[in-house]
Amino acid sequence: MRVKLLLVLFCLSILMIPSVFSASSVVEMELEESLSESDIGILAGDVSPNGESVLLVGKDGYAREISALKADDRSRDIELLSGRDVDLNDISWHPRGQAALIAGDLGIALRYETSDNSVTLVNGTGSIIGHNLTTVEWRQAGDYAYFGAEDGGVWKFAEGIGFVALDDSRNSTITGISCHRNIDSCVMSTLQDGLAVIGPTHNLTWLSGTSSHTWVDVDCAEPILNECLGFASGLRTGIIKINSIDSTKSSAKNPVQYTTLEGDFTKISRGHDSTSIIILAPFSTVRQYPVDDDAYVQISSEDASIWDPVISGRSISFIWENSFNSGFIITSFGNVISFSPPSEEVAESLVVVIIGYVVVISVPGVILGLIYMNSKTMQNYYAKLRGFDKKKKSRKKS
Repeated sequence: MRVKLLLVLFCLSILMIPSVFSASSVVEMELEESLSESDIGILAGDVSPNGESVLLVGKDGYAREISALKADDRSRDIELLSGRDVDLNDISWHPRGQAALIAGDLGIALRYETSDNSVTLVNGTGSIIGHNLTTVEWRQAGDYAYFGAEDGGVWKFAEGIGFVALDDSRNSTITGISCHRNIDSCVMSTLQDGLAVIGPTHNLTWLSGTSSHTWVDVDCAEPILNECLGFASGLRTGIIKINSIDSTKSSAKNPVQYTTLEGDFTKISRGHDSTSIIILAPFSTVRQYPVDDDAYVQISSEDASIWDPVISGRSISFIWENSFNSGFIITSFGNVISFSPPSEEVAESLVVVIIGYVVVISVPGVILGLIYMNSKTMQNYYAKLRGFDKKKKSRKKS
């Protein structure tokens, strides 16, 4: 019995190693009309909750709303007047979609209203003057937003109370905040202080074993999991397990590394169907599936450089999808690039191969997959590890 259990655990450990699949890009790109003829310096973007608009911000107070569905049509653009000349670094739409918050340098925190396209200072900015705000994110309930800063400061914000600093903040740049859609908690990444969970009562819990990595972003893409993903320099990803009952008991697994990818992670965008789109430099993207820890190259840097050596030399500031593998890319310069699945002839010529993590699994992976599909013991054990059994039970009760 013990030998059988060990075999099950070994097979599951192999199956649970995340994999990256690719040989070449799985989309075709086309250069559309740019936002400007000069370098704008786009720094961030965010898609409205209804999927119809994209808000872009950048250097020297740049702000613009464009169509998410027709991003190649400049007649649909709305040039916004921020009234500021500092860099605007991040955006977060309110869950109801009627407004968005913008985080900028020197304590500039702005609110964009869709009703009249106005951009104004939010309440209480006097308490954060001088802090370079790097990130902002609304909680799913829409009651509070969180702002993070270059100096490690973290604040909760609501229009009625303004800004309130969270206890136990540290000194390293906050690189990302992502809030779970089904759990009243958020995760936070920093350059040098590791990862943290912001609990329902706005309490910060720093996750042990994470401060040795340089975290560039986080994403809670899949609402059915009590998990989010952290993305670190050196092509590393780490699972963050959120304790939905007691956020202080949340934890992080040791990061794993994509050893065969080129370049490094720069930021994360939300992909279609609860996936994460990892943006890399040089110009490339990878789709991450949180449920099974698989990842697929979407745009390879080699293909991008062949497609357009000038555009591919610029950085991707934001990417979004309107459907699977179909959407738009905005570069830092302000280029607009549409992408879509390849034509039938090209698709038939694509050969998908595993480029893997430390261990490349091909035939053994197929064999283990067959064993897994025919083993109730392995399936039940895997379900317990990922928490699916609890979700099934809760659904039955409801």
